[in-house]
Amino acid sequence: MRAVRQSKDPATFTVLFEDSAAMLGLIVAAAGVGAAYSLGLEWADGAASIAIGCILAGAAVLLARETKGLLIGEAASRTVVNGIRRIIADAPDILHINEMRTMHLAPHEILLALSVDFADGISSQRVEKAVSQLEGKIKERYPEVRRVFIEVQAKHDGMAHKPA
Repeated sequence: MRAVRQSKDPATFTVLFEDSAAMLGLIVAAAGVGAAYSLGLEWADGAASIAIGCILAGAAVLLARETKGLLIGEAASRTVVNGIRRIIADAPDILHINEMRTMHLAPHEILLALSVDFADGISSQRVEKAVSQLEGKIKERYPEVRRVFIEVQAKHDGMAHKPA
C-alpha cells in the first residue's frame, strides 16, 4: 500500500486495484455458485452477487482516494521539498525562503514556485546568475521538477507596508 500511495502514476494502481477486484470477484462468484449448486443453498448465489458489488465499490473508493490528490494538484513528497530547501539553504546570496509551493502536474512532472529574499546590495546580474544556478541544481537533483518559478522578494515580516 505504501508503494501505491507514493506512486504518482494512476495507471499503476488502477491496474492493481481492478485486477485484484476481478480476481476476488471470480473467487466469490465461484464460491456462491458452488454453494448454491452442491449444497442447495439458493441464497448463496445472491449473497455472492452482493459481495461482488461490495468488492467493486471498495475498489472504486480506493481508486478515488488515491487519484484525488493528482486531480486537484497534490504537493511533492516531503523528501523532495526538504531536499529543495537544503539546496536553497546552500545558496550563498539567499537569506530566506518566504514561500515554497509544489504541485504535481503529471506523474513525473512537478511545478515549483518559490519566493526568496536575497541579500541586500547585490547586483541584478548576480541575482540572475544565482537564480539560474539554483534552478539548475534543483532540476539536476530532482529531474521530476520540470517547471521552476522564482520570485525575488524581501522577507515577509507580517506587517503591512505603507507607501512613503
